[in-house]
Amino acid sequence: MFEEAAFREKMAGLERRFAELSSLLADPEIIGKRAEFAKLSKEYSDIDDMVSAWRIYLKTEDDLKQAKAMLGESDDAEMREMAKEEISELEDSISKQQQSIKILLLPKDPLDKKNILLEIRGGTGGDEAALFAGDLFRMYMRFAEQKGWRTEQLSFTEGTSGGFKEVIVLIEGKNVYSLLKYESGVHRVQRVPSTESQGRVHTSAATVIVLPEAEEVDVQLNENELRFDVYRSSGPGGQSVNTTDSAVRVTHIPTGTVVICQNEKSQHKNKASALRVLRSRLLEAELAKQEESERSQRRALVKTGDRSEKIRTYNVPQDRLTDHRINLSKRNLKGVLDGDLDDIISALTAHAQAEALNQATEG
Repeated sequence: MFEEAAFREKMAGLERRFAELSSLLADPEIIGKRAEFAKLSKEYSDIDDMVSAWRIYLKTEDDLKQAKAMLGESDDAEMREMAKEEISELEDSISKQQQSIKILLLPKDPLDKKNILLEIRGGTGGDEAALFAGDLFRMYMRFAEQKGWRTEQLSFTEGTSGGFKEVIVLIEGKNVYSLLKYESGVHRVQRVPSTESQGRVHTSAATVIVLPEAEEVDVQLNENELRFDVYRSSGPGGQSVNTTDSAVRVTHIPTGTVVICQNEKSQHKNKASALRVLRSRLLEAELAKQEESERSQRRALVKTGDRSEKIRTYNVPQDRLTDHRINLSKRNLKGVLDGDLDDIISALTAHAQAEALNQATEG
């Protein structure tokens, strides 16, 4: 896929297409055709970054030719030394630029621009696990706030001592799934619980699930395959928090998937939220099937979606976060739990891109 001649031919073809699109989008006849104009505008946008990077790459190559010519023509020792330094820097820059362009050429994940449903559940560890689930919820909400994303809590069950037994949040914004898709899995914390009188370090866990939000066009639900039950909402310990039958439980009969939403006082709103979650869970199940069928043909990049896989440990006494998938260790745990996730997400993304590039080259 990425032989030198094929690479140049591919980029030259993209540049020609980019020029063609620029001309078409300025054509009054095309402008008047809304659907065609939108389609061409999207294609233009999709290749804009690649063409811009390619033009910078060609300019750097031209600068390298000039530096090599200067080295061959000059008799001045100082000028020759300057030319050698420039050549070394330009060759390094060309190598990095080519790598970046090849990453841009990799097939895009069609889900990357989707919003997500983020599900966090306390796991092993009782009350401490629920408290940790609450800490993870706060971490992702802070990160979302930094990115300017919109969040909406769809469902939650509080822990008896705080935190959450389960919480489901809709996160909407630019590239949400792209940035958070590697967060699915088991997150483990090692710390002294507030309830521990002897200062012993305990280990507890919470599960994070990142679901691409499924729209009606992605998953069409047949009303005949759904069973709805309504009942009175209840809070921690079973106490009633509502005096009307507003809680909704929806069961997808073919798969046995069950979703419960009870946080709104309106039965209609709870039903809408439950269907939203159900669609996303069914989409995830379908994607998991597809990935399983493809797994024999390729190895996993950075494992995602495996709810049983321990992906990360937050060691509070040692102030250290470890992501076990890419052997990443990071200090400043307080900053991470306050939403400072950019370095971790960048490292996971870079690892996945490098693996995908290796596979494309080998293929």
